[in-house]
Amino acid sequence: MAPFSILDLSPITEGGSVAQSLENSRQLAIAAEENGYKRFWLAEHHGMKGIASAATSLVIAHVASATRTIRVGSGGIMLPNHSPLVIAEQFGTLAALFPGRIDLGLGRAPGTDMRTAQALRRNMEASASNFPNDVVELRALLGPVAEDQKVIAVPGADSNVPVWLLGSSHFSAHLAGMLGLPFAFASHFAPDMLLSALEIYRERFTPSPELDRPHVMVGIMGVAADTDEEANYLFTSMQQSFAALRRNARGRFPPPVKSMDGLWSPDEKTFVDHAMAYAAVGGPETVRRKIASFLDLTKADELIISMPIFDMDARLRSLRLFAEVKRSLAAS
Repeated sequence: MAPFSILDLSPITEGGSVAQSLENSRQLAIAAEENGYKRFWLAEHHGMKGIASAATSLVIAHVASATRTIRVGSGGIMLPNHSPLVIAEQFGTLAALFPGRIDLGLGRAPGTDMRTAQALRRNMEASASNFPNDVVELRALLGPVAEDQKVIAVPGADSNVPVWLLGSSHFSAHLAGMLGLPFAFASHFAPDMLLSALEIYRERFTPSPELDRPHVMVGIMGVAADTDEEANYLFTSMQQSFAALRRNARGRFPPPVKSMDGLWSPDEKTFVDHAMAYAAVGGPETVRRKIASFLDLTKADELIISMPIFDMDARLRSLRLFAEVKRSLAAS
């Protein structure tokens, strides 16, 4: 049975605060560990009023310090925003603080709008095109020190933090296969190239010191509740958020509503429905059916779930229900 993991963005809710969002992430990670999830990943986004995980390495440390066994990492660090040396130092430090528990997922997108990307003080066009070289450099900085190596990450060198490549297109699938790295596809919001990207990755995979065969993680949006009706109600928070993203009106994460009528245009509804094509939303039996179908479709080695739920108690309930679904699938 494919392990389940959690992807968290530390959502800042309407009426909430950054401090509460970060505490919620901590509590969610504790619950994920208690319920048998394998990983708890956090994503780097900048300039988003509804996301508190911009300083991703710091939030990883915050979460990892509250847990004991679950792997904690980035889903992902947007490498074009940073120098490889800085990330090697940050994750080398995390690996020293939390041995054997840190993952480094890398993405190629800026994770923000272009004006904010420029404020990050990197040449975004050059950085994105240099992504493969930066990945190679970063892996070297995290690995054993070569005899003639001029630049050494301290901490970082010899930490051998596991590196993943993340993607929503064919680019990272090609690169992950060529470098022999595990690959995570962002099918929780970008479904179009999922199957073709997985095919490319598996066909092009070259064994590496880290990995002898392809290893795939796939993402879904997930909202589980006691009934389909309740889950669909809770999911309207994400539907509102994505409709707002479509019209470039980013705000804090909204509370759920009884009906989306009048809150989105037909075009926005089509956009959101398409982006959420693989979402697992419903009561336990509905979620179980959708998860089983999705894993059968992708033949994935792992599943990572983003749970966009406004109320923290409902989010924790969803996490526990997904864990029950996994146990049920494993037993069948």
